[in-house]
Amino acid sequence: MDVDPRQYEHIAINDNDIHNIVLSYLVHNCYKETVDSFISCTGMKQPANCLEDMEMRKRILHFALEGNALKAIELTEELAQDLLEKNKDLHFDLLSLHFVELVCSRKCTEALEFAQTKLTPFGKVQKYVEKLEDFMALLAYEEPEKSPMFHLLSLEYRQHVADNLNRAILAHAERPRYAAMERLIQQTTAVRQCLSQELGKDVHRPFSLKDFMKS
Repeated sequence: MDVDPRQYEHIAINDNDIHNIVLSYLVHNCYKETVDSFISCTGMKQPANCLEDMEMRKRILHFALEGNALKAIELTEELAQDLLEKNKDLHFDLLSLHFVELVCSRKCTEALEFAQTKLTPFGKVQKYVEKLEDFMALLAYEEPEKSPMFHLLSLEYRQHVADNLNRAILAHAERPRYAAMERLIQQTTAVRQCLSQELGKDVHRPFSLKDFMKS
C-alpha cells in the first residue's frame, strides 16, 4: 500500500545522516571542490581518508572518458598496482576504449596492430571471444558510427567502463563500491517492486523510480 505523502512529514531524519549520504555521493564521484564547500557549509568533520585518492581517481576517470585509456591504465597501475592484473574484465574494457579511439580516428592499421598485440590474447578465454568479434567488426565499416556495433563508440559505453573502474579502485582500497545514496535508491526500488508484485499487478502499476522522482 502506498504511504500518504502527508505522513512523510512525521518521519524523523537526522541531519547528520543526510549530510553523510550527500558527502558519500560527492566523494564517490570525485567532486573535490564541492566536497570542500559542503564540509565548510555544514561544519562536518572531514573523514580521515576522504580526499586521499580523490584527485587521482578524478584524473583516471577523466582520461577514460576522454578516450585516453592508456593513460588511465597507467595511472590506475600507480594507484592500485595489481588491480588490472586481477580484474581481467576491466583491463579488457579499458584496452577496448583505446582500440575504439583508434578506429574513430580512422587509424585502422594501428588499431589492427593494437588488437593483435593487446586484445587477441584475451581470446584464449571463451567469454571474450564474442566481444573481440564485435570490436574487430568495426574495422569492416567505413563509417563505424553507422555499424550495428555503434554503441561501442558511444559516450555511454565509456561512462560504463569509467564507472566500473571507479568502483573497482574504491573496492581495491577496501572502500564501498557504491555511494550510500545509490544503495538507498537501489534498496527503495527493490522494495517497491517487491511490494507491487505482492499486491498484484492489477492493483498497482509496476514501480517506476523515474515516476516516483516526479511525484
